[in-house]
Amino acid sequence: MLKIVGIVVVVLIVAAVAVVAYASTRPDAFRVQRSTSIKAPPDRIFPLIVDYRNWPQWSPYEGRDPDMKRIFSGAPSGKGAKYAWEGNKNVGSGAMEIIDTTPNKVLIKLDFMKPFEAHNIAEFTLEPQGDATNVTWAMHGPVPLFGKVMHMVMDMDKMVGTDFAAGLEKMKAAAER
Repeated sequence: MLKIVGIVVVVLIVAAVAVVAYASTRPDAFRVQRSTSIKAPPDRIFPLIVDYRNWPQWSPYEGRDPDMKRIFSGAPSGKGAKYAWEGNKNVGSGAMEIIDTTPNKVLIKLDFMKPFEAHNIAEFTLEPQGDATNVTWAMHGPVPLFGKVMHMVMDMDKMVGTDFAAGLEKMKAAAER
């Protein structure tokens, strides 16, 4: 019996080493993005993004915890605007800060604290195309070793990309009213 337990332990250790070794060969960064065409000019869409108080109109994350605590600080909108949240297991906790804006781009420093720590950049790009605007919502950042192991069992592009697509559809509805 002791011999069987020893063999099982060795097999588990070898398997864990193999998983970590394989994970270490995965990319050191990730990028997820989705786009949609909104029949509105950029100046109608831009305020939905640069003022965090407008995010409940379109963000897919805002409705996941009705009791979520929100703290707005810094500038009221645009560069320097800050938003922190703390909620249930569906939203976790973290903070965002708009670090740069141009008429067609918004960059946001995005720091997750729970359910796991991550530091990424969210990016919104607005490209006018006739009477519409192509809006792209992207997130990119580093992938540490633990993240590489997690990405082996979670499809980050599908999981986050689905949320981005849903948020963009809600943004489209809000901007096209």
